[in-house]
Amino acid sequence: MNNPVINHQHLRALMRLTFGNFASLIYLGLVLAAAVFVTVDTLFVAHEDASFAGVWLFFLAAPTVFVFFIGSSLWGAEAAGPAWSVYLALAMSVLLQSFALGWFLRLIRDGGRTRTAHPRGA
Repeated sequence: MNNPVINHQHLRALMRLTFGNFASLIYLGLVLAAAVFVTVDTLFVAHEDASFAGVWLFFLAAPTVFVFFIGSSLWGAEAAGPAWSVYLALAMSVLLQSFALGWFLRLIRDGGRTRTAHPRGA
């Protein structure tokens, strides 16, 4: 009988695809650099008008961030959504795209072959 709970091996594979390859790490580094830039610009730089620094985060999180925005608007949030839903949409979008980059890289590296299970030591 299948256990519906994600086991340790599945979680490790998920983490390896999301954080354990160079494409995902470069992407996450760019997102981190943009987040630091936005934070410094927001907290320490005085502007007469609004700053567009936060747009860089949305460029890096596009297009999936807009899917999360549409989803949050469907369950009754106001047009822009509360602040926590914006941050949650950004975080989920970045993690989803990092996973997709890792999966795509593995697909290219393996040449489209499917992996077969081999017992250890065989």
